[in-house]
Amino acid sequence: MAEGMRPFRLRGRGGPQKFGVAAGSLRGLLRKGCRLLQVPLAGSRLCLYEDGTELTESYFRVLPPQTELVLLGPGESWRGCECGGAGATGRGLGAGEGHFTGARSGRMRGNGYIIIIYYLQAEGPRWGEEQHAIHCSRLVFQGPFDRDDCPCKHSINPYSNRESRILFSTWNLDHVIEKKRAVVPELAEAVKTRDGREVNWEYFYQLLFTVHNLKLVHIACHKKTNHNLSCDKTKIYRKGKQNHKIS
Repeated sequence: MAEGMRPFRLRGRGGPQKFGVAAGSLRGLLRKGCRLLQVPLAGSRLCLYEDGTELTESYFRVLPPQTELVLLGPGESWRGCECGGAGATGRGLGAGEGHFTGARSGRMRGNGYIIIIYYLQAEGPRWGEEQHAIHCSRLVFQGPFDRDDCPCKHSINPYSNRESRILFSTWNLDHVIEKKRAVVPELAEAVKTRDGREVNWEYFYQLLFTVHNLKLVHIACHKKTNHNLSCDKTKIYRKGKQNHKIS
């Protein structure tokens, strides 16, 4: 295979047959797919088989090899494969895979972040549930920091197969009030200038590690710009108890 080329599994909207196609760019993959499936290039596009997410060039670059894709012709749509348990995926979870073994990236280090994800998904799986229930759980992404929901309605079932778990590792937990630009500098300043006051550790813990300030965001919806949000100055220090003298 030529340098820079990666293999993908490609199918059409209307049939189960899959084809192996290698390409080094989204445009190149689209051209090859249209020729192979005899679909007109104009108005065609590629999306993930798993959840229907339409590909962009930047998203294409982070896809793992052998990702399963659907080629959509003009006017066609794909909302993702149906969740149907181990039988639908053709295989169950291996030992340890319920903890996303092998699917972590620099964005998700260890079970701490993964536990947060469970809190982000109100109807998602909980530790200790049966595997058949886990297979039918989809995570719904919450959209960028300045919106109440995901404009593209992204979702995924990271338990359905290994490919989905790899894709899941490319998505992000985003701090609404930014960790590096706001929370950590504010905490450092609070410790430096506390002058006998007690820093409100619970408040900073919420900002850094909980859904109070974290959103689960699809990589295509993650806005990597300055959020221009700051910590609540009234919550930096604990409010001390008033001492009353008894005369």
